[in-house]
Amino acid sequence: MSEQNGKPGRYQRSASGLVASLLVIGVLVLLVVWLMGLFRSAPEVEPTPIDYTEAIGAAQDAGQRPVYPSSLPGGWIATGFEVDPGTANSYGLKLLTAEDDFVGISQADESAGTLLRRHVDEDEQDISDAPGYDATRSVASEWAGYTDLGGDTAYAAEVGDTTVLVYGSASPEELQIVIESLTREQLRD
Repeated sequence: MSEQNGKPGRYQRSASGLVASLLVIGVLVLLVVWLMGLFRSAPEVEPTPIDYTEAIGAAQDAGQRPVYPSSLPGGWIATGFEVDPGTANSYGLKLLTAEDDFVGISQADESAGTLLRRHVDEDEQDISDAPGYDATRSVASEWAGYTDLGGDTAYAAEVGDTTVLVYGSASPEELQIVIESLTREQLRD
């Protein structure tokens, strides 16, 4: 007890003491988070493959004519299929190669330029001076080639009244394998 007024003793409080305490607590929290990070590894995230033929079959059952690969090369997987509900004949299929390079297939009632700006880059460059690609067993025989400054490649063609774009970070040869396998055949009768 304090001898002056008969009340228990109290310590002195100040704004600088409060700030110092908060700084010490902040440094301790950062130190604990850093130490916990030393013993934690980044989780491995594996892409989830999908059966794209189920989605293609459903679109065909609804009276649509999507373009799709009849088969995928060994080690490749489909990771997504999208339908744009706002427009008929608007689809997107996402694939990963065995080396985890991306390949996308987009089909829409839009121009090649619109699809290129949406999926490749706003600043696409025509690579028509490089050898084009003439597909002999695909849904279209001539494909215009494009690339962007980041190294992505794309091929576009008119199929019926839609534009099909095959694009991605995969090599032009891998994209051409996809182009050769494209079909519009009915999956189910």
